[in-house]
Amino acid sequence: MKAIVVTDPAAGTAGMTLTERPDPDVARLASLDGANYGDVIVAVHASGFTGNELEWPSTWIDRLGRDRTPSIPGHEVAGVVTSLSFGTAGLSVGQRVFGLTDWTRDGTLAQYVVVEARNLAPLPGGVDFTVGASVAMTGLTAWQGLFEHGHLSAGQSVLVHGAAGAVGSMAAQLAREVGAYVIGTGRAAHRRTALDFGAHEFIDLDNDTLEDVGAVDLVFDVFGGDIGTRSVRLVRAGGTFVTVTGPPQGRPANGLAIDFVVVSDRTQLSEIARRVQDRRLRTHIGQVASLDDAVAVLNPTQKINGKTIIRVR
Repeated sequence: MKAIVVTDPAAGTAGMTLTERPDPDVARLASLDGANYGDVIVAVHASGFTGNELEWPSTWIDRLGRDRTPSIPGHEVAGVVTSLSFGTAGLSVGQRVFGLTDWTRDGTLAQYVVVEARNLAPLPGGVDFTVGASVAMTGLTAWQGLFEHGHLSAGQSVLVHGAAGAVGSMAAQLAREVGAYVIGTGRAAHRRTALDFGAHEFIDLDNDTLEDVGAVDLVFDVFGGDIGTRSVRLVRAGGTFVTVTGPPQGRPANGLAIDFVVVSDRTQLSEIARRVQDRRLRTHIGQVASLDDAVAVLNPTQKINGKTIIRVR
């Protein structure tokens, strides 16, 4: 099968190569002796890639700490199940699915990928594979940050950093749907996009004063650094600061500061897919490219706003 592989952590995305890799071993998957319990093989139709993925230790080593290069990156997938192993529940051969793959196993920038069935959910027929791949990680990250960790509810206020980006736009829409007041941030050029995706108001981080936002119940942070540190102080007493950028620097008074890593969840994926199908949730795709063009596209010469999706089939 065709696949994108990486072998050198220091090379970053510039070290990506399109090459031939062995197809998943269907016979081994089907045997009780060789199968990983609950795995399925998915024919990849569309794949996502996270920009800092090659900085993750899990890209280069397995769960036991052993080198696993050459590694296939990409962990967001939409495709069709082609084979099942023992212990598979809730999925069938020929079914359209989407979700996230295990961080410490080969990923989705390939024609086939082996995934634990529990990490996948059915993809409705009315949702394109490209859209499915684009909402798997972004939608789950927003959902878990807002509701699982932030416990956001109607009538509360939330500051969503990067509200025009792939994750932030998901968070803005989901927060507004539950009846929260959404304040988005970003650069001036992103104002219209953030408002279109559900922000009630917008803070230009280059020209406005972040502290003028006042107190909010929840901060959803994708920036970290100085912006993250300053944002902790905007959370009212008893509120929550949630980030995906690493351990928070400080915490709100009588509140929580949470750093989390997104995990795949079939129930949450199904909720996200339902909203996409009903047009209550829109994805923010910046560009779509073929697997043959993936190396060039994932090494852009200028910043792409929105999610880059690799269309494999």
